[in-house]
Amino acid sequence: MIDVAGNLARVRERLHRAAKRAGRAWGEILLVGVSKSIDAERIRSAVAAGLPALGENRVQEAKEKIGVIGRPVPWHFVGHLQTNKARDAVLLFDLIHSVDRLELGRELHRRAEAAGKVANVLVQVNVAGEGTKGGFSPQELKRALEALAALPALVVRGLMTIPPPVERAEESRGWFRRLRELRDEAGLEHLSMGMSADFEVAVEEGATIVRIGTAIFGPRDQ
Repeated sequence: MIDVAGNLARVRERLHRAAKRAGRAWGEILLVGVSKSIDAERIRSAVAAGLPALGENRVQEAKEKIGVIGRPVPWHFVGHLQTNKARDAVLLFDLIHSVDRLELGRELHRRAEAAGKVANVLVQVNVAGEGTKGGFSPQELKRALEALAALPALVVRGLMTIPPPVERAEESRGWFRRLRELRDEAGLEHLSMGMSADFEVAVEEGATIVRIGTAIFGPRDQ
């Protein structure tokens, strides 16, 4: 049996320590438990232990889980979102982390407007310019934010990034710092950055949302 409650307590303690090192309040940071491929029992255990939000990478999987588990906490979408899934995403998720192109932002706006809702989103930034990752380059970001701001049913709450793979978490610090600088320049609220391997460095650099899966839930179901 995986001790989800114990894992969550250990992650929280690490978050507390990282926030303290940075002179920040723990309450500034939202912990999102990424439950991709995790069974309902483990998810319920995490929520019962105080996990404040859940994150999913696939719309259909999330739809099935929400049907079983309900909405005891907010659900976030943290994966790559196909444009043809925009309608379901607007209806299912409290925050969409991965608006990585204008076409997607416009479709989310259209679907939200049709549903009489507002889509809360984060804009994904490809801070390192990796060809294998989506997101706006730092140079494209200002113009993209201006275009998205013209969509009344879409509210950009902040920025998100996934830095390049590194051997040591400390090597990601520069990428996290760059995202914080971009967020500050844009006058936005949130920074979604940091996962199981590097979330403490992300918190030290200003993350307001961390996306943690394995460190809470253990190995993913296959």
